[in-house]
Amino acid sequence: MSAVPAMLAFATRGQRLLHHALAAVAACMLGMAVAKFETERVATKMLGAEISTAITGRVVGIDNLDNGRVRLTLDVLSTARPVLRYAPELVRLTARKLPQGVIAWSVVTGYVRLMPPSGPVRPGSYDFSFESYFDGIGASGFFMKGPELAETTQPFSASDRASAAIENARGKIAQRIRDRIGGPEGEIAAALVVGVRGGIPEDVNEALRRTGLYHIISISGLHMAMVAGTVMLLMRLSFATVPAFTSRRPVKKYAAGAALLATGGYLFISGAEVAAQRSFIMLAVMLTAVLFDRAALTMRNLAISAVVVILISPHEVVGPSFQMSFAATAALVGAYAWWSDRREEQALPVGQRSLPSKIWRWLATVAVGLVATSLIAGLATSVFGAWHFQRVSPLSLFANLAVMPLVSVLVMPFAVMAGIFMPLALDGIFLDTMGVGLNAMIGVATWFSERSPVDAVGLVSPHAVLLLTAALVIASTATTWLRAAAVPFAALGLMTVVETETPDVLVSEDGRLVGVPVGDGKLAVNRARPNQFTVDNWQRALVSETLVAPERSTTTAVDGAGSSPSETGSEPTGEANTPGPEVGKQETGEARISGTEAGKQASGEANASGADAFVCGKGLCTVQQPGGARIVHAANTAVAARACASADLIVVDDATASDVCPGVAPTVLSKRELARLGSASIFITPETESGDRTVEIRHAVAEQYRPWHAQRQFSREARGLPPYKRAERRPKVPAEATTSHPKSSTAAATVRPKTPIAAASESPGTAR
Repeated sequence: MSAVPAMLAFATRGQRLLHHALAAVAACMLGMAVAKFETERVATKMLGAEISTAITGRVVGIDNLDNGRVRLTLDVLSTARPVLRYAPELVRLTARKLPQGVIAWSVVTGYVRLMPPSGPVRPGSYDFSFESYFDGIGASGFFMKGPELAETTQPFSASDRASAAIENARGKIAQRIRDRIGGPEGEIAAALVVGVRGGIPEDVNEALRRTGLYHIISISGLHMAMVAGTVMLLMRLSFATVPAFTSRRPVKKYAAGAALLATGGYLFISGAEVAAQRSFIMLAVMLTAVLFDRAALTMRNLAISAVVVILISPHEVVGPSFQMSFAATAALVGAYAWWSDRREEQALPVGQRSLPSKIWRWLATVAVGLVATSLIAGLATSVFGAWHFQRVSPLSLFANLAVMPLVSVLVMPFAVMAGIFMPLALDGIFLDTMGVGLNAMIGVATWFSERSPVDAVGLVSPHAVLLLTAALVIASTATTWLRAAAVPFAALGLMTVVETETPDVLVSEDGRLVGVPVGDGKLAVNRARPNQFTVDNWQRALVSETLVAPERSTTTAVDGAGSSPSETGSEPTGEANTPGPEVGKQETGEARISGTEAGKQASGEANASGADAFVCGKGLCTVQQPGGARIVHAANTAVAARACASADLIVVDDATASDVCPGVAPTVLSKRELARLGSASIFITPETESGDRTVEIRHAVAEQYRPWHAQRQFSREARGLPPYKRAERRPKVPAEATTSHPKSSTAAATVRPKTPIAAASESPGTAR
C-alpha cells in the first residue's frame, strides 16, 4: 500500500510541497505495515486464566530481587497436572530460593501458579499486557513447590550456547561487583554494568524517581555515550604518547572504531534491552559518521537512528523510553546547533584572551553546559513523564547538577576501567572508586527526595501532549526564524495541559479494589491492604497525597448473605474476596428493616465518617463521594442486593452476578465486565432536581480485542463462571466394610479405611 504514495512522491519531485506531503504519507503507511508485520511475527501465546500446573523449562534469565527472592525467566519445555493445551512459550516466575548449580540454560522443574499478564491499572495508563506480548512473556507467577534441577536430552544449538555464555558471564560479573562493593551501591553498580536492577532497594528506587535521577540506572544513551567517550579519550591519550604515529594516521577514526566496538560489547553484556539497543543504534550512527568524516551530532543522524529503531521495534514508538530518549536528544542537538552558530558569530581571536580569561571561560562553559543540558533535557522529557507516569520531579535540575559530576568522573569512567581490568583480576580499586561515587549519589538523591514537594501532577490531556510535541519538533528541527512557529503550539499545549476529566471512581480489573477521591487530597479505598502499585498509580493520577483505609461498621445490620465479613472479603482485612459457603441464606434471630433505611444500615451508612472513608461490614463496603453519590462494593450478588435501595453505583466482586437490582436503577459493575474490559474509570454527574444521576463507565480495554488482549475472553470470570474449586475426593471404602459381617457391630467397627483422607472424612458409625 505504501508503494503507491512513494511512487507518486518520486514522480512529483519538482513540486516541493506535494512531494513532501506524499513522502510523509508513504512513510506513515510503511510504518503501519511494519507494525502489523511485527505484531504477526511476535504472536506471543498469552495465558487466558490463572492455573496451577507442573512446569519444566530452561532458564533464560535470573534476577535477584531486593526481598531476597529470585525471579526466573523460563523457556517452557512441558507442562503436566494438567497439561496446558495452549501453553505460553516464555514465563516469569518468582522463587524463594534456587537449588545449587542453577545457571542460565539449566533445566528446572516445579509446581507453579501461573497468571495472565495484567492490563492497565486504570484506563489510559501503561498496558503491561502490551509490553508482555512484545517481550514474548505469556504468563507470570510463582513456584508453589520447587524449583528443582532436571535432566534434559534436548541438545543446545549454537545460538543457545552463545546466549547461555553471555547470560552466565553477566551473572558472574554482577555477583563479583556485589561482593566487592556491597549494599545498595553494589546493586546499582551491577545495574550500570550488566543491566540487572531487581536487587536495588525500593526506598532507593523511589528516591531516584522523586529526584529525576532514575535515568542514571536504566542503561540508555547516557551510559553508551559515557562508555564511548571514555574509550575515545583513553585511545586519544594513548596515541598522543606516540607523536610520530599520531601525526600520520587518522587516530580520531581509530578511536571512534574502538568506541564502536566497546559500546557493542557493552550492549551484549548489559542484556541488550530495548532501551540499550536504541541507544547503541543512535550512537553507532554517530560514530560511523565520524569514520566517514561527517558531523556526528546532527538532526539527520538522529532521524536515521529513529528510522532504524522503528523498523526493528515499531512498538517502542508508543513507549515512554523511546519518546523521552529521542525528545531529549532532539532538543539537545537542536540547542547545540543553535549555540554553535551563535558562538561562531561572536567568536573572538584566540590571541586576544589572556590565560586567566581562557581558564575562566572554560570553567564558565562547562558550568553553563551542565545547567543547559539538564534544563533542556528535563523540559523536553517532562511532558512525556507527566503523560505516562503522572509525576514531574520539581528538584530534578538541582539533583542532576549535583549528581552528574559524580557519575561523569567517579562512576562511569571507573566502570569502564573495571571492565577492562576485570579479566586480569585488577578491577578492585576501580570498583571501590565506583562505590564511593555511588554512595555519594545515593546520599544526594536521598537528601533531595526528603525535601522534594509532591511530584504528582495528575492526568494530562492528550491534546496538550500532541501540541507540546509539535512545538518540540519545530523548535528542534528549524534553523531559521521558523523556530518562532513553536511558540503558539507551546502556549496552546500549556493552556490545555490540565484540561482533562478526573474520574470520580476507579475500579481495578479484578474487581477487588475500589478507589474514591473524597476531597482534601484523600483517596478512600475499600481494602486495608490494597495492591501498592495500583494505589500509587491512582494517587498520582488523582493527586491524592493521603490514602484513607476502610473502617469497620458499628451498626447491627441485616446480613443478607448470612456470612461473616471475613468470609465475604469486603471488610478491611485485605483477605480474598471469596463468597462464603452460605451465600443467599437469611440469618435468623435478626430484626428485618425494610425500605431505604434497611439499605443504608446494611451498607454501613450509620457512621457519619462514611463520607471520608469506606465503611465495611457484612460483605459490603460503602462510601459517599463529595458529590453525594453513594458507592458500594459487594462481595457477591446476594450481598449486593441489600444496597440496591440506597446506592448509585454497585461494584460486585462476582462474575456470576446478573440482574442484581431488578426494578431499581443503580448502576451495577460486575466482575465479569471488568474481566472482559479491564479496569474502569467512572464519572458521576451531580444530582439533578429530579434526583437523577448519570453514571458513565469507561474501561481500559476495547471490546474489539487487540492481539495482546485476546486472552481476556477465555478466563472463567469473563465467561461468567464462579472461581474454580477442586472436587473433593471421595473416600475409598474397603469392600469388606460394605458387606454383611456375621460378627457383631463391635467387630465391624474395627475395619479401617485404606487412606488417611478416607479416615479423616468418615463420620462415626459409617462403617458397618
